[in-house]
Amino acid sequence: MDLMQRLSEYRSEEGKLRWNGTFADYFELVKANPRLARLSHGRVFDMIMAAGVEPRGDHEPPRYKFFAEELFGVERPLQQVVEYFNSAAQRLEVRKRILLLMGPVGGGKSTIVSLLKRGLEAYTRTDEGAVYAIKGCPMHEEPLHLIPDVLRPEVEREHGVYIEGDLCPHCRFYFERDGDSIPNHPFGKSFKGLSFESVPVERLVFSEKHRVGIGTFTPSDPKSQDISELVGGIDLSTIGEVGVESDPRAYRFDGELNIADRGLMEFIEMLKCDEKFLYVLLTLSQEQNIKTGRFSMIYADEVVVSHTNENEYASFVGNRKSEALQDRIILVKVPYNLKVSEEVRIYEKLLNQSALANVHIAPHTLRVASLFAILSRLEPPKKAGMSLMKKLRLYDGQDVEGFTTKDVRELQEETVREGMDGISPRYVINQLSRALIREGVTCINPISALRVLRDGLDQHTSINKADRERYLNLIDEARREYDDMGKLEVQRAFVYSFEESARTLLNNFLDNVEAFCNRQKVRDPITDDEVDPDEKLMRSIEEQIGITENAKKTFREEILIRMAAMARKGQKFEYTSHERLREAIEKKLFADLKDVVKITTSTKTPDAEQLRKINDVVDRLVAEQGYCPVCANELLKYVGTLLNR
Repeated sequence: MDLMQRLSEYRSEEGKLRWNGTFADYFELVKANPRLARLSHGRVFDMIMAAGVEPRGDHEPPRYKFFAEELFGVERPLQQVVEYFNSAAQRLEVRKRILLLMGPVGGGKSTIVSLLKRGLEAYTRTDEGAVYAIKGCPMHEEPLHLIPDVLRPEVEREHGVYIEGDLCPHCRFYFERDGDSIPNHPFGKSFKGLSFESVPVERLVFSEKHRVGIGTFTPSDPKSQDISELVGGIDLSTIGEVGVESDPRAYRFDGELNIADRGLMEFIEMLKCDEKFLYVLLTLSQEQNIKTGRFSMIYADEVVVSHTNENEYASFVGNRKSEALQDRIILVKVPYNLKVSEEVRIYEKLLNQSALANVHIAPHTLRVASLFAILSRLEPPKKAGMSLMKKLRLYDGQDVEGFTTKDVRELQEETVREGMDGISPRYVINQLSRALIREGVTCINPISALRVLRDGLDQHTSINKADRERYLNLIDEARREYDDMGKLEVQRAFVYSFEESARTLLNNFLDNVEAFCNRQKVRDPITDDEVDPDEKLMRSIEEQIGITENAKKTFREEILIRMAAMARKGQKFEYTSHERLREAIEKKLFADLKDVVKITTSTKTPDAEQLRKINDVVDRLVAEQGYCPVCANELLKYVGTLLNR
């Protein structure tokens, strides 16, 4: 990268954003593109949709690409957030509501708001997200507010431009003032004769750092926190110059609600605030006005987003004094993610953001940690034959015998607070970090990850004795699940021609299944005689995945239907084309090799041939499965211990 060239390009790009003109110039832009004058909720909605939307099938919420790289497994809450902005963008009554995100710690509430703020900063730097304001206005006034009320219907009718709101006291003071000279006003030394058409207008780029269009309010000690942090206040140093406190020149329009006009304000832990701060939100949410002392209402067009935890929200709802504000809130619950595959992505994202480079993370480590985290968040299922682990697999989109996607919906409907409790991603990543930074550690594997997760429970401040016992049991369950994963990894590595062996076994199985379903004979590969389908072969494969005698006919017909569907599309049926059949074939092949694995991995002093096999397995694990020599050897030792029990 040529840094000097990039700096030159950066200055050029910044220069393009410093547009200056008059109200007349701005109005020409608005006539060409009325969306320039859209309100704040519409701007946020357009920003989200501009990134793209990915449909995800029946009964599944879409994936919004705006959030996709940072948030995982919370598609339904995100869908509700986008629906809120969609309705508000149409200027429906919902835009006069505060968006409140409620959920457990570490669930992603703050990340949602942070993405909206960072997104707005970037969006206002694009042509599609451009924002213009009256130059010098502390509240970044929409220039169209200069148009008198009597002319606005005509402007909307002829140009399709909707205008809402009034000038702030600061701008109104200067425009209603009749005089030759007003010191320090933003339009120059002389105000006399300045027409609306000539009012200077500038382009804005939202920036939280520079307090333009994005505000953040954090509650502190109610006894010491001043309401001026929210709505601005009197500048006592100017009273001597202007004479009275009601003069707009004596007022500092620098509260978080003031500077967030036209954009978004994050109200951190809103429900922890003193009531006097919440009363301000009543007027803002319903009438879109900010009420301050000695001034009339100040119009404000902004999105107000807050977040809170479940206990604070329950106290808030139970307080009858807060009923008015409750009615002005749109609540979106943001529970923990409940999909293992998405939980893995959370940890991958967090680890990729670190400077960690010298420690290897063995395959399945993050998945096993995710298994424990998700199990802790699930409510025990009431459905007969459904275990917690089966429920976890169904939620993750895996096939579970005897259950379908319909069962997933029923499981979700029977829950009360699923995802609102359990182990947070923060706890898991904190414990993994402890393991990663230990002196001498070059690799962590699933067993070492479960060990640090277990050890950390004693230091977890919010876990009681009953929870600790439950979590210890869940760690054991996650370890048992890993036992099966580890066996499959090693056994697969021992199969030198696995693909070829699997393909041969698949073809034999399919030939016999087709003959069975069509009531035909098969040709013996050795004698070339026509014989009955090999029931022993078919059952030896089907039993690997628990297919009962009564269910075998249905399973075989299902395979034929899948084959026919793929054939119509010109696709070849492989052993991986059907998830349960893949599992059955692998287990069948692995069962035949189990004795070899046990002997080879358990011998303390292996001979030359056994040593060759061990080294070959390690090489395959490293080359094909993402292991390093350390965790590959650890896996072999662990699986050997399991098989020799």
